[in-house]
Amino acid sequence: MPHKTIDDLELQGKRVFIRVDFNVPLDESGTTITSDTRIRAALPTIERALEKGAAVILASHLGRPKGKPNPKMQLDAVAARLAELLGKPVNKAPDCIGPETERLVADMKFGDVLLLENLRFQPGEEANDPALARQLAALCNTYVNDAFGAAHRAHASTAGIVEHVQEAAAGLLMQKELHYLGMAVSDPARPYVAIVGGAKISGKLDVLQSFLDIADRVLIGGAMTYTFLKAKCLDVGGSLVEDEKLELARDVMASAGDKLLLPSDHVIAASFSAGAETKIAPVEEPVPAGWLGLDIGPKSIAIYEAEIARAKMIVWNGPMGVFEMTPFAAGTLAVARAVEAASEHAVSVVGGGDSEKAIRSAGVSAKITHVSTGGGASLEFLAGKKLPGVEALGGL
Repeated sequence: MPHKTIDDLELQGKRVFIRVDFNVPLDESGTTITSDTRIRAALPTIERALEKGAAVILASHLGRPKGKPNPKMQLDAVAARLAELLGKPVNKAPDCIGPETERLVADMKFGDVLLLENLRFQPGEEANDPALARQLAALCNTYVNDAFGAAHRAHASTAGIVEHVQEAAAGLLMQKELHYLGMAVSDPARPYVAIVGGAKISGKLDVLQSFLDIADRVLIGGAMTYTFLKAKCLDVGGSLVEDEKLELARDVMASAGDKLLLPSDHVIAASFSAGAETKIAPVEEPVPAGWLGLDIGPKSIAIYEAEIARAKMIVWNGPMGVFEMTPFAAGTLAVARAVEAASEHAVSVVGGGDSEKAIRSAGVSAKITHVSTGGGASLEFLAGKKLPGVEALGGL
């Protein structure tokens, strides 16, 4: 990688600004973190900077406050949880810029950690405002971007700031994300199996096309299945379908040939409810009026398990069904266990919030080679798009 990483930097006696991704889920009150995965993912970079003798300034967004303060999107809970994980105090600034933040930075000793308030409380963050970028850069000697989950956005803290700092580098998480996702698009072991689920073709068209270009098999699950099935003139009942994408689905299937695998059977239900009447049926059998498909069936699971078992490279994005409801979780959990088993001999990469939840539900996350922290960023990277936050560091 042409750009520097944190390991290339001399940080002794320096203030390092680390852009992290602490966009964690909170409860309704905004005071309790429901998953600290992203905080834990940033720990190696933060600890490396501390080991190197730096004063560490951390900056993140949380939610979509639309450029103004929102008490439910403050980073107080994040600061408290980070302090627990680091085993040391984490000071919290009232804003990401301004006189009080500048004073807190000036008072920092080397080995201290300061977390700035939500970057998106400033309207200039998402606008990549040069003035805000300069103010953020003025807080530090060195910039490290470890927020892969925000790397697909050209914001003041991910792109603009780099123009105003003495040196910039990638953090350890960013480096890891680029390494494994880079393998998936440029140097995959074979056979290479991509698993694509979720609700809509439209949200994953680019990455789906990329997989069809580079992977050996592409396994389809989730509600997007029904757009493909209806495009084949099958009766899908009340299943979710993007009618405006039917022609596109036909084109994708025609160009993909036998590389694209659709479910052969599915779990259908009388309503979108965990307590609904269900049955397993071949996909060729008309779905009764009002019924809808909510998971892949056992024959499909067996076929997908066999494809995954022989793979040497696996990338999975999106669940196979409505796994949050127990009657429709079997497909997703079976795929998670199959990916876990294949990880003994294959490189496995899981991306997307729902897929990450699925592997945690199945208790297999520890065995997966890499679980990406970047939903939209990983999709854009896998689709072959350039990420502004990476390009700012020198690109790949």
